[in-house]
Amino acid sequence: MTDAANVMAVDHTGFAVSSLDEAVRFWTGALGFTLERQSEMGGDFLHQVTGVDDPSVKTAIVKAPDGYVVELLQYSNGPRNGTVPNSAGAIGAAHLALTVKDIHAAIARVEAEGWKAKGHPLPIAGGPRKGTLVAYVSGPDHITIELMQTPAR
Repeated sequence: MTDAANVMAVDHTGFAVSSLDEAVRFWTGALGFTLERQSEMGGDFLHQVTGVDDPSVKTAIVKAPDGYVVELLQYSNGPRNGTVPNSAGAIGAAHLALTVKDIHAAIARVEAEGWKAKGHPLPIAGGPRKGTLVAYVSGPDHITIELMQTPAR
């Protein structure tokens, strides 16, 4: 194939949330991201770009220790826009995978912030990531985060 869609890189991942303050508190307090900036936008621009019939959105940009950017968006119509099913296996469900130093400590910290582990950390049985411990956690907006702890080499 030639240029396909001309994708050069991944810029960021965005999540719609019910409470921007709660989401920022989780991403910074539990996961150690830094808050880079917050803003608001809306009107015809928002509708034309996203197709969402919503007058406004509050946004926050949080950054992982390695520089990866996550955008958190609180639309003014909130839950009336719909919610994500509480299942990682639901069609359209997505997750963000984060590498952590200690998966058990990460789960404890996440649970202290009100999120819940969906299962127990288990090692990947084979392949290039054999031995990597993995577990999913989920929060109030059913945003799923996969925690991954690589084996000691």
